[in-house]
Amino acid sequence: MHSRLFDLFGEPVPAYFTMLMLGFALATLVGSRWAKRSGFDHNTVIDLGLYALIFGVGGARILHVIADGYFWDYVHLCTDPSKVGWQITHAECSAVEGLWDAAANVCRPAARDCFAWAEFWNGGLAYYGGLVAATIFGVYFLKKERFPLLKGADMVGMVVPLGLFFGRLGCFLGGCCFGQPVHEGVLSVVFPGGSPASEAEWKLGLLSSPNLASLPVYPTQLYESLGSLAIAAFCMLWVHPRKRFDGQVMLVFLALYAILRFVLEFYRADDRGGLFGMSTSQLIGVGILGVVAYLWGELKKRATPPAATPEA
Repeated sequence: MHSRLFDLFGEPVPAYFTMLMLGFALATLVGSRWAKRSGFDHNTVIDLGLYALIFGVGGARILHVIADGYFWDYVHLCTDPSKVGWQITHAECSAVEGLWDAAANVCRPAARDCFAWAEFWNGGLAYYGGLVAATIFGVYFLKKERFPLLKGADMVGMVVPLGLFFGRLGCFLGGCCFGQPVHEGVLSVVFPGGSPASEAEWKLGLLSSPNLASLPVYPTQLYESLGSLAIAAFCMLWVHPRKRFDGQVMLVFLALYAILRFVLEFYRADDRGGLFGMSTSQLIGVGILGVVAYLWGELKKRATPPAATPEA
């Protein structure tokens, strides 16, 4: 696991943040080139990409804080840091200027941090929150710019899974979104001591210390990364050239990703919240599939010319 890729002006650049920005940049570039070839204003697509980054990250962070099981940690970081304990080594605690609690063998925050909930560059983004926030603003923005809404949606359906490919690689490098323990083999990965996987397994009693390497786990981040790349290729190379109505590409992407994510959630072991025996992402995915089914019928109906009225 590489939580940082390099240092910039003496400050570490998180791997997750770097891959996230790379994904957004590439998605915006591909969308801009599509707009040029299709005769649309590519500057609108670039602006949309920048706004999608802002609203997407904001929405993803908010859903993470609310639904991923860390809400009270963020509250206590602001109100009573002594109730927060990080499962890292003594040396790592000193590096982050924390206070070592020898009795509990954990690192405590040295001071209050009422803005920890907003520090997205350290990881902690729930994708569906970003999708919803970016979609709401994107619809408003495209209408405001008089850009064909459904054609723009199809462009988004092609480039977003490409961005997800890089985003999930960032998750893998950062160690979040890890999978369930599995017998060691070609389909498993071991994260180093102090990683989120090690901490979670220690809390479950599977490890004697959070500073030990994790048990072999499913590399669910890589599964989703490769799945997203496959969805991007399918939408770009197959669906878009053969689409029967505007909006179809976006609906195909939403449906395929919802199915992919629903299945992968069964193999993930990180805390993601949930209800009725399903994770938050699975519940949202079921809702998305319902919306896709409804919109598919409506958009297909609008794209089909009305039957000619028989002459009297």
